[in-house]
Amino acid sequence: MEHAIVIMAVLVVVALIFDFMNGFHDAANSIALMVSTRLLTPQAAVLWAAFFNFIAFVIFGTAVAKMVGKGIIDPDIVNNAVIFGALNGAIIWNLITWWLGIPSSSSHALVGGLVGAGVAKGGTGAIVAAGLIKTSAAIILSPLFGMLLAMILMVSVLWLFEKSSPYPTERRFNKMQFVSSSLYSLGHGGNDAQKTMGIITVLLVANGFQQGFEVQFWVIISCHIAMALGTLFGGWRIVRTMGMGITRIRPSGAFSAQTSGAIALFLATYLGIPVSTTHTITGAIIGVGITRRASAVRWGLASRIVWAWVLTIPCSGLIAAAAYHFGKSFL
Repeated sequence: MEHAIVIMAVLVVVALIFDFMNGFHDAANSIALMVSTRLLTPQAAVLWAAFFNFIAFVIFGTAVAKMVGKGIIDPDIVNNAVIFGALNGAIIWNLITWWLGIPSSSSHALVGGLVGAGVAKGGTGAIVAAGLIKTSAAIILSPLFGMLLAMILMVSVLWLFEKSSPYPTERRFNKMQFVSSSLYSLGHGGNDAQKTMGIITVLLVANGFQQGFEVQFWVIISCHIAMALGTLFGGWRIVRTMGMGITRIRPSGAFSAQTSGAIALFLATYLGIPVSTTHTITGAIIGVGITRRASAVRWGLASRIVWAWVLTIPCSGLIAAAAYHFGKSFL
């Protein structure tokens, strides 16, 4: 029993390390636009984003956690080695893309890790097809939805303030970013922290530490703390890509992108869909750029990001499968 508790504790720590890496890797999603428009210093921006990442548990439930824990692979085949493989697949892929400065999705790295480790354990029958299709569809729809919302909002802003002087208008929108960025950070924390909650909860169930798939309060708090701490350290390589690499962003554009991203994340979290915050905000930033002109978007960089998205699930899945075979010998 003591051995089982030790292994369980180690895997929970690994899950929280992934959650920390999620916040670290995806900090750019919340702070890049605030930094690039000089609303806040980098240090103040990460504090702002981390605070709203943490308090998101007050607003959102655990629908996304249940989808990750029960809706991607069959929970009956889950054991310690499967979780070990899934987490390592996601963490290693996150480190690779962070080092390259590519804003890939931590969420889909985790989904890929679950699929890879699950298939390594139980074959393709371990996959819950409906949940995987729903999540995979979100890979395509979340950036498109974010882009469309941002285009509509940005065109509305341009039309409403067409006769206004640009400088005072942009100053007004810079202040309004305090609202849009806080909403986006809430959506980021609400959707992303739940993914680790799902992993820890299915681990507790698989090891007989609880009956039924209810997310315990200590799990909720631990995951939000880990994500907020990760955001505090910020992935600065990706901040440069998100805030300045895709297109030139003014405060009105930053407000439009953040607000559009927040709407998309709030909707997805309400529906229990584990979407990518990275995909969503990238699509929104591209949408803002397109409203100026298509050439305002650096399509070469955008295509590089898209390739990272395409490769995330299969690559993290392969790493996870290898980690599962390694871990099953001692877990």
